[in-house]
Amino acid sequence: MVVKRSVLILNFGSQYVQLIARRVRELGVYSEIVPYHISHEEVREKNPYCLIFSGGPASVYEQDAPLPKPELYNLNIPILGICYGLQTIVHQLGGMVKRSQKQEYGRAKLRVLKEDPLFEGLPREFDVWMSHADKAVKLPENFLSLASSENSPYAVIKHKSKPIYGVQFHPEVAHTQYGKELLANFLFRVSNAEKNWEMGNFIEEKIEDIRQEVGKGKVICALSGGVDSTVSALLTYKAIGKQLHCIFVDHGLLRKGEVEEVEGYFRKMGLPFQRVDAKEVFLQRLKGIEDPEEKRRLIGHTFIEVFEKEAKSFGAEFLLQGTLYPDVVESAGIPGAKVIKTHHNVGGLPERMNLRLVEPLRELFKDEVRMVGRLLGVPEEVLMRHPFPGPGLAIRILGEVKEEDLEILREADYIFIQELKKWGLYNKVWQAFAVLLPVKSVGVMGDVRTYERVVGLRAVDSSDGMTADWSRLPYEFLDHVMRRIINEVKGVNRVVYDISSKPPATIEWE
Repeated sequence: MVVKRSVLILNFGSQYVQLIARRVRELGVYSEIVPYHISHEEVREKNPYCLIFSGGPASVYEQDAPLPKPELYNLNIPILGICYGLQTIVHQLGGMVKRSQKQEYGRAKLRVLKEDPLFEGLPREFDVWMSHADKAVKLPENFLSLASSENSPYAVIKHKSKPIYGVQFHPEVAHTQYGKELLANFLFRVSNAEKNWEMGNFIEEKIEDIRQEVGKGKVICALSGGVDSTVSALLTYKAIGKQLHCIFVDHGLLRKGEVEEVEGYFRKMGLPFQRVDAKEVFLQRLKGIEDPEEKRRLIGHTFIEVFEKEAKSFGAEFLLQGTLYPDVVESAGIPGAKVIKTHHNVGGLPERMNLRLVEPLRELFKDEVRMVGRLLGVPEEVLMRHPFPGPGLAIRILGEVKEEDLEILREADYIFIQELKKWGLYNKVWQAFAVLLPVKSVGVMGDVRTYERVVGLRAVDSSDGMTADWSRLPYEFLDHVMRRIINEVKGVNRVVYDISSKPPATIEWE
């Protein structure tokens, strides 16, 4: 496996930690997110260009506050603390942090006080984005203030002789002017990092990784038709050719017309595949199951059973999956992460499997996967397909999955997506789908009282799926879709539109 030097981002629980990693990668340097308590031995072994301490919701003076190992400060590796990261530096090295009487949230004016490589090419005043209740009130010995804001006299700090910096604001968010340029200065002028993250290089390195990992073994691929599994399959096919055998499982939880549509994509790309009809076993096991985590777990286990059976006939010992970095994080697949929901292909897998996992996209975000796909020649219609969860419609029917409910949801979802495409809106939203709610409502249709189901529509804007905001679809469009669903889908008399963002909600309802 090709090992590259990286930027290590210590995660203190920040909602922006993924964004920090993204910004570093956008600047051409590989980044990894690691737990805040990583040891100095592990850091030394990884030999990173620098360390970035993320923000976080804690206060440094709280009992059991997350703090990095003190030995990290003696490694002579450049450090940049962001928000809470600055406060940990101040607190651990002998300064003082206190609750601010005037808290600082939102836009603030940063005034540069001293020249420094961190500010190379930047104006002496610019807007930054603050989000903190605590602030440094006394700097440790040998530290000086490089910049201030109205409420933070120590908005940017630096050790006089060591490459240790702290910024009270968030340079990773778009609201901070010159935030990306400031990060670039830290990476290239302070840390002497070299650019080593470029999608063309990633493909070459990953092909070599797959060849080394698999050797002469055979691999089966969980091919769903989504961009993640498709890109994984093409990348692996380039690496090992006929050693790859793709399996497309029809689990009875797919959308209307999806089987035919997906098979058409595969044939067009020349991907070898076999369709397995497993509808009966999946739907049987979901009978009576209402808990969303249990549904995901059952689906994940059943997938593995199907793949192990197919792998045995093919003589395969590896299972290829299109797992992405957000899947790993939400399923607590990295140390220190909290489980948000179990992804069927990460936390939903059985503890013991007869197949060894191959996950070439595990370190990528969704938009990065699309970049790889374009370089591999994946058709744009496949690349821009909205994400569709592996458990399929099972997690878009809240509660028990019944065949009659699947039919209702398929029809409603089909109308929604069909109209998005007709109105030229499909490629303007990140993801859109319908949800069947476990409630009934009173209605009146043709002067007759009805008591029928409620369909929820969900459309979100995002760049990587880690955060999302609800899409401001035109009222005329929503009105048109509502009328079509109620008029054409038997058993539905009410349609609602979800305007929740992520966070606090997730994109999917289950």
